[in-house]
Amino acid sequence: MSTIKLGTRGSKLALWQAYFIKETLEKGGLSVEIVIINTKGDQILDRSLSKIGSKGVFTEELEEKLRSGEIDIAQHSAKDLQSELADDLELIAFTEREKVNDVLVSYDKSLSLESEKSFVVGTSSTRRVAMLKHFYPHIKTVDMRGNLQTRMGKLESGVCDALLLAYAGVHRMGYEEHIAELISLDKFTPAVGQGSVAIECAVSLDAEKKAKIRELCNHGETEQQLLAERAYLRRLQGGCSIPVFGLAQTAENGELTMTGGIISLDGQEVLKERVSGTDAVEVGEILADKILKLGGDRILKEIRAGLNS
Repeated sequence: MSTIKLGTRGSKLALWQAYFIKETLEKGGLSVEIVIINTKGDQILDRSLSKIGSKGVFTEELEEKLRSGEIDIAQHSAKDLQSELADDLELIAFTEREKVNDVLVSYDKSLSLESEKSFVVGTSSTRRVAMLKHFYPHIKTVDMRGNLQTRMGKLESGVCDALLLAYAGVHRMGYEEHIAELISLDKFTPAVGQGSVAIECAVSLDAEKKAKIRELCNHGETEQQLLAERAYLRRLQGGCSIPVFGLAQTAENGELTMTGGIISLDGQEVLKERVSGTDAVEVGEILADKILKLGGDRILKEIRAGLNS
């Protein structure tokens, strides 16, 4: 089998993930070459994601290279993937999920969202900003773009007192010692796909290559969880700039339970529901329909109008 060309963004976290995939494939006997590709999300750092446009901000350039055959596969943080792929592209593997929580990261380990103390948190996520407004209105926020190292530099220079980040990235980059607080899943349900790496390819990729990559990289339980979460996001038509949240978890009997919802930009209104079942896509779609009927369709319209204004 010829060398697998693996496309990735060039940030340290993306490269960590790419080398993790490379090592996994090489242990299985495949030869892998990493190809670094710059994306729109990496180039435009002076605007929030919601102002750039949420679809394909971190994936569009990688997908163009998949189509042209310049790369065979692309790796993404699953939470950065748009909910709908073009017909000529597909996801063939999801790596085993890390801890899914958000974490508060600071050089001051005494900081806690649960305290009455007011301090400034840096985040570029509309979901996290809205949740802070809802659960912790005494906390101030500042928009924080850039890779993890850039954000840690801004934290150190005093732009903010703490960062709100996904545990997985903090852990992978070796910043665990700066975690001041692990945020409860009851309050901060994560973004869809948080904690897993997804592998994308063109539908036309050689079937033998696809099968081998999937065999070596895919984690079945994680895949079922993410199929449910992505079906939920797809039905809601939510992008990564929309404050939608969703987490599917697997019981010992294999049944999925998914908790998900939506929160208004001002944090005033939160809709949250839970659905269980054995068909992953069905679980996600039923949950989305519940949220839409409860008023999610109205909140989504308000959010889109607010982000576009």
